[in-house]
Amino acid sequence: MLSFCALIALLLLSAVPANAEWVAVEKDYPLPGIQILYVEPDTLRREGSLVTLWQLIDFKWMQGSARGPTRFLSTKTHKQFNCAEKRLRLLAFTEFSHSMGTGISANGYVDKDNWLPIERESINQALWEVACGKE
Repeated sequence: MLSFCALIALLLLSAVPANAEWVAVEKDYPLPGIQILYVEPDTLRREGSLVTLWQLIDFKWMQGSARGPTRFLSTKTHKQFNCAEKRLRLLAFTEFSHSMGTGISANGYVDKDNWLPIERESINQALWEVACGKE
């Protein structure tokens, strides 16, 4: 059975259509039964030790405060990873009212200058492994 990184490599080396599909990240770090973590392989961009990618989190039930103005079932986040220093920053964040990044969207605030450490056994750890080719 191919490892997830090998699958990503095969996807990147093959011809990718313009409307590429999201691929589930099958790691233990995301909360199984609560959310599914996806990446879009054709969005991986590498410049030296920096890698950017888009992630999508699809939740099993509505998120956000019932009394708040924003309720969402999925989020898309554009992230940049520094593979050498094992840290990341957010470049864009959007919440969606429906699953798989569809429905009404609401952009969130991101501090593009704030680099964060990769926490062990986190979603960001799983994404860092995909982006930086680590296992």
